[in-house]
Amino acid sequence: MSIAAARLLFSEGERQIERVRRLHAHDVASGAGWVELPNALARKYPNAGRELPWQWIFPATRLYVDRLTGQRRRHHLHERVVQRAVHVAMRTARIRKPASCHTFRQSFATHLLESGYDIRTVQGLLGHKDVATTMIYTHVLNRGPAAVRSPADALLGGPQGRHLQPDPVKLLPRFPAPTRRVAPPHVASYGRLSDDK
Repeated sequence: MSIAAARLLFSEGERQIERVRRLHAHDVASGAGWVELPNALARKYPNAGRELPWQWIFPATRLYVDRLTGQRRRHHLHERVVQRAVHVAMRTARIRKPASCHTFRQSFATHLLESGYDIRTVQGLLGHKDVATTMIYTHVLNRGPAAVRSPADALLGGPQGRHLQPDPVKLLPRFPAPTRRVAPPHVASYGRLSDDK
């Protein structure tokens, strides 16, 4: 991901959180603002369900009344709303290839595996109970011996590794290298590891 794309995503995330903050303040002012808390947290922290950190990042557009507590709550955005938005975006962009929210999930898993992440890590992130389910994504990795690349390519920004690692030369500090070896003060004081005599 480019730095520009990361900045764009971060700034959009900040804007979304600000929208949620304003919506939550409006809900609280109107006597609502509750969310359902997981497990026994509602008993342990009775007012936490009305605090901002517990609110959904993508809240539903409507409130509902909980039958047990009588609280006016807001749930998360329903998955169908997101699915419809993806389909509309696909049509608007005139992308004819079939795609859905699940396509993003598959792309995420495939890119992780291509980047060298362990299959068990990807399994955990996707929530698969059986590693065989995650193994489905490895079919794209069977590209023969031409796809094998040296770890040095990734470090040096070679043809296949350019997108994986930053250029190490650009990460080096911008001051000259020392002309001679300098031992740390505690080592130099003993005189055993120092080149100077």
